[in-house]
Amino acid sequence: MGGTMDGTKQRRRGDTRQRIQDVALDLFAEQGYEKTSLREIAESLEVTKAALYYHFKTKEEILVSIFDDLTQPILDLIEWGRRQPHTLETKQEIVRRYSGILANAAPLFRFMQENQATVRELRVGETFKERMQGLRDIMIDPKADLVDQVRYTSAIFTLHAGIFFLQDLAGDPEDKRRAVLEVASDLVTQAHEGARKKA
Repeated sequence: MGGTMDGTKQRRRGDTRQRIQDVALDLFAEQGYEKTSLREIAESLEVTKAALYYHFKTKEEILVSIFDDLTQPILDLIEWGRRQPHTLETKQEIVRRYSGILANAAPLFRFMQENQATVRELRVGETFKERMQGLRDIMIDPKADLVDQVRYTSAIFTLHAGIFFLQDLAGDPEDKRRAVLEVASDLVTQAHEGARKKA
C-alpha cells in the first residue's frame, strides 16, 4: 500500500518539475536564456521563488534537466542500437526512432539551434555532442568508406534540418516529417548498399 502512495507523490512532484521545465523552455526560447531570470519563471508559474528553488537552484539546472529528460531516449536508442546487427533494417529503425525522438523534443532542439553560443558554454553542449557521436557510431558500418560515412551522418542531420529549416514551409507538419524521414532513409539505404558492394 505504501508503495502506491510513494508512486503518487513521485508523480505529483514530477508534474511540478515538468511544468517548471515547460514554462522555462518557453521563456528561454521566447526571450533568450540569458535574459530569462528564475524570478520570471516563478512568476509565469504563479509560484514563489522558494517553491521553484525546491526543485531547481539555477537556470542551468533547469536547462540541464530538460536536456537530460528529453534526450534520454537518444541514450536508450544508442544502447538498443549497440545490441543490434549492422543490417539495413536496424539502421532504418534507428532513423525512424530518432525522427520520433526529435519530434517529441522539437522545442528543445529549436532552442539549442537558436542559442548555440549559450549551449556551447553549458554542459549540455558537450553532452549533446557525445550523444550525436554515439548515434553516429551505431549507424556507420565499420567497413564504410568516407562517402558512405558522410551519407550515414547526413541522414542524422537531414532529420535535424527537418526541425529547423522546414517549419516555415507550407504544409502539414506530419507530411513534412514523413518527407524528411524518407530522404534520411534513402541516404541510409545508399550508404548501406555502398558498404556492401565494397565488402
